[in-house]
Amino acid sequence: MATATTVKFGDFVVQLGDGADPEVFTAPCGFTSKSWNRTKNLNETEVPDCDDPDLPSHVERDIVALTASISGSGVMAQESLPAWRAFYASNNSKNVKITFPESGSTVTVTQKYHLASFEVTAEKGSRVAVNVQMESDGAYTEAVA
Repeated sequence: MATATTVKFGDFVVQLGDGADPEVFTAPCGFTSKSWNRTKNLNETEVPDCDDPDLPSHVERDIVALTASISGSGVMAQESLPAWRAFYASNNSKNVKITFPESGSTVTVTQKYHLASFEVTAEKGSRVAVNVQMESDGAYTEAVA
């Protein structure tokens, strides 16, 4: 039996760019959960059977656009709060870098994102938490090194 090669939580990294030249990327502190979702927006066309138009059609799909989102949640780390507040206050997207290992290499995907939501939650007896949602803005670059 062969077991799967897995990746630890800390090896999947989300970093925010500072917009400087050269740009410096920093991972915000506090995430205890994070996800990255890539989606293809599709158009559907029903294609009939030419020999028997009464048969059910088959659906063919064409890619219209690519989009991505990043979400994260965890504790409200005081060290990262100024960066999140500035990101939310900005009308501009910023570069975000995702990195993770793949078969002995490192995959790096860089893309602009808007901070779509920044939620602060608190429950008596627990620490203050945050939930963030970022939505892509434009094309991405991907490198494997």
